[in-house]
This record gives sequence, C-alpha cells and structure tokens, in this order.
Amino acid sequence: MGSKKSKSSNSFLVQGSVLAVAGIISRVIGVAYRIPLLNIMTLKGQGFYDVAFQIYQIALLLTSYSLPLAVSKMVSARMAKGQKKNAYRAFKTALLFAFLIGLITALIVFFGAEFIAAKIMSMSLSIYALRILAPCLVVVAVMGVMRGFFQGLGTMMPTAVTQILEQIVNAAVSLIGAKVMLSYGETQAVDQGNDLLTAAYAAAGGTIGTLAGALIGLLFLTFLFYAYKDRLKRRLRSDRSAHRESYRMIIKVMLLTIAPVILSTGVYNLQNILDNGIFNRIMLIQGLSEEEYSELSGKMSQFNTLLTVPLAIANALASSLIPSLVAVVQSGHRRKIHQKIHIVIRFTMLIAIPSAVGFFVLARPINDLFFHVDNNVQAMLMRIGAISVIFFCLSTVTNAILQGLNRMMAPVKNAAISLVIHLIVLIIALVVLKWNVYGVILSKTVFALCMCIMNAHVIRETCGYIQEQRRTFVIPGIASVIMGIVTFIMYLLLDITIGGYLATIIAVVIAIITYIISLLMLGGISADEILALPKGAKIVRMLERLHLLKKEYY
Repeated sequence: MGSKKSKSSNSFLVQGSVLAVAGIISRVIGVAYRIPLLNIMTLKGQGFYDVAFQIYQIALLLTSYSLPLAVSKMVSARMAKGQKKNAYRAFKTALLFAFLIGLITALIVFFGAEFIAAKIMSMSLSIYALRILAPCLVVVAVMGVMRGFFQGLGTMMPTAVTQILEQIVNAAVSLIGAKVMLSYGETQAVDQGNDLLTAAYAAAGGTIGTLAGALIGLLFLTFLFYAYKDRLKRRLRSDRSAHRESYRMIIKVMLLTIAPVILSTGVYNLQNILDNGIFNRIMLIQGLSEEEYSELSGKMSQFNTLLTVPLAIANALASSLIPSLVAVVQSGHRRKIHQKIHIVIRFTMLIAIPSAVGFFVLARPINDLFFHVDNNVQAMLMRIGAISVIFFCLSTVTNAILQGLNRMMAPVKNAAISLVIHLIVLIIALVVLKWNVYGVILSKTVFALCMCIMNAHVIRETCGYIQEQRRTFVIPGIASVIMGIVTFIMYLLLDITIGGYLATIIAVVIAIITYIISLLMLGGISADEILALPKGAKIVRMLERLHLLKKEYY
C-alpha cells in the first residue's frame, strides 16, 4: 500500500526519468558526432562554432528557452483547476507570441551578425555560422511552446522523442554540411588569402544540422498535436468552468511568467558570452592571436560538451518537476511540497556526485576517447571543473523549485549577484594570476556554488524546507569515492593489459557497477524510491535476488 502511494505521489519521477533518458541519449549522440565534426572543423573551427552558438543561445533565451516552462506552468495550473478551455487558450496565445518574437529576433541576428561577431565577440569569422543559425530561432520558439503544452498536460514523451529525433538529424546533417562547406572554405581561403576561412566555413556547415534537426522536431510535434486534436476537443467540451480568461490577461500572465525566467536564464547565458568576450579580449592584449585564442575556446567547448551529459538529467528532472509542483502549490499541501523538493534534489545528487568523481578520476582517458587531439589542457580543465558538475546540477533544479514555488524573481536576483562575484574571480584569474582557460573554469564553478547557496536560502525562507544531508550528499559522496578508487586502480591495470579505448570503456562500466553496489549497500536508496522509477518493481525484485536491497532500507 505504501509503495503504491509512493509511486503515485512521485509519478513525476517517471516522466523525469523518461526525459532524462532522452536527454542522455541526445547528449551522447551530441558528444559522439562532435568527435568527427571536430576533426573536420579543427579546434579553430570549433572556436568559431562555439562563439556563434553562444550568441544563438542568448537569442534563443528571448524566443524559446522560457516558453516550455511558462506554457507548461500555465497549462498545468489551469488544468488543475478544471479550466481546460483556458489552458488551450493560453497555448494558442503562446504559439502566436512565439512565432512573432522568434521572427523579430531571427531578423536582428541575421542582419546584425557582422557587428555581433566582429565588434562584440572579437571573432569576425563567426558571422557565417551565426547567419545559418538565425532561422532556427523561429522554428525552436514554436517547438518550445508545443513541448510546453504537452508537458503541462503531464506527458514528457513528445519532448523526449523530439529531443532524440532532433539530435539524430542534427548529427547527420552537421557532418555532411561541415564536410561540404570545408571544401568550399578551402577554395575561398585560397582566393582571399586567409587560411582561417577554411575553418570558418566548416563551422558554418556544422550549424546546418541544428536547423534541419529543429525542423524535423517541429514537424513531429505538429503531427502529434493533430493526432491528439480529437481527444483535446472532447476534453474542451467537458469543461464546465464558467470563468474565461481574456487573451489580454493571458498575455499579461505569460509575460509575468516569462520575464523572470528570461532574466535568470539570461544571466546564465550572459555569463558564457562575457566569459568568451573577456577571455578573447584579455588574450589578445596578452599577445595571443585570434587563431590561438579561438583554439583555446574550442578546448573549453569540449569540456562544456561533456558537462552537458549529467546536466541533461538535472534539466529533465527540473522540467518534469515544475507542472507537478505547481499543482501541489495550488493545493497548499506543505508536506507534499517538501516531498517533491526532497526527491528531485536527491535524485539529481545521486547522478551529479558520481559524475563529478568520474570526470576527475578518468579525465584524460575520457578526453582520449571522445576527442582525438593532444588533450593535456582538456584533461586538466576536466579535473578542475569536475566539482562544478555538482553545483551546476544543483543550481538548475533549485532554480526550477523556486519557479514552481512562484518565487520567480529569486533566481534572477541570485544569478545577478553570482555573476558579479564570478566576473571578479574571472578577471583576477586572467589578469593577475594569468591562469588562462583554467581561470574561466574556476570562475564558472564559483558562479554555480553561489547560486546553490543563495537558492537554498530562499527555498528555506519560502516553504521552510531544509535538505536532508546524509542520504542526499554524504552516502552518495562515500559511494562515489569508493567508485573513484576502484575505477582508478582498474583503469591502470586495464591500460597496462589491454590499453586503448577499450580500457576506458570497461573502466566506465566498472565505475557504474561499483557505484550502484556501493550506494545500495550503504542504504543510499530505498525500495520505495526505486519503485517510483520506470520498471521499478522489476528492479526491486532483481536487487532482492542479488541481496543488494536490505530489508532495513524499506
């Protein structure tokens, strides 16, 4: 009986798990195709590619990043009150808003690409990649609203499927586009006497896949929506609520929901833009050429690519939490609010802590596996930045918690304060200590840590919640240390006996198995929590047969 209750009350974990698995698959595809893409573009091309994407992400912030969250929150809140027609009206309003704001932003980015790339980012040859990315802003904005609509109805499956589908198309088209544009760039480099044009055009070709993937994702969601339309009409006819919201009121509510999300997410993305702009400018002053610092930017991008794998899980859990938390906040059940916050933070830490230890222990072999270049710098970046995995994952879910609690401006304020501290640390690290790219990674870690501390304080003030320490941080930490020691020893033995990439892959598998066994033996996860996961009952029975799930943990 208790297990069923737990399973019901924690059902958002099932949706979160679906989205997390999709996020991991899409991130793995993303990392996998970046290897041959990097070999085509070279590190210089990666630098141009990365700068263009950072500008694109800021533009996305204005057009789509906030929309899935805002739409899911608006739809779920109205569905919880039985106002199905108002929920659908909110969706239609958001759809029109997304198209218009996406179109305007796309035009600004396309026609302003030269000024942005040359004057702001000091990397003028990023212009080609940036102009190809501009039309994506319209497509992704509309797609974001449709994802938010389905999330608000309580299903993450459309978002999960489109993530994977989008990434598969992105990977295939990006590689083909980079190869074709590389050949064109070689011709242009000879004609114009600028060798960097080869890398710049290859980077531009690598962005074509982003547009193609987004288009496929949007087409798939459109197909799903029309397949669901008859059922939707029946649900709308069953709406007996008298209150009808005006479109003006919906726009007002939507803007009040979107604005804080845009501001808080904007600070996150502004951090990356400022980091690159400041880093490039200081490296230029310190005597490095554009070719040299674009290569260093490419190395930072590689670390950030690997960081997104565990971060995808945090984003998935955060996305699945918000509609569920909004519904509970509407009911006013304080205990249920605490329960949902507890579960999402615990499950995030169960992934983030071992990921950080794994990155630290296997920094060099992981980089050897994914990036076939001289990787001394990348390995050191990963070791220094490993701890940031925990802080970025925790800050991501606590931001979502605050948004679900209707403390929309709190993440904005916390992010702004963290950004100021981050910039002070960054400038000291680059100018005074001359730590080069390592200073950038250190300052990012400081930013995420500050966010975690301030978010936890606001959550405690808002609903009286204080995170349990032992099973959330201590036990996963001990299990991760055991995993790290075993994995390090086993990798050394495997490297001597087998060597190559196979040694790394086996070491990663050993790390996962060691962590799971250590976590279970230390009582870091209970049967009830496992039952809340997809196929949880089968997993519990299997663990019982292996004597890994002890009775006292139930």
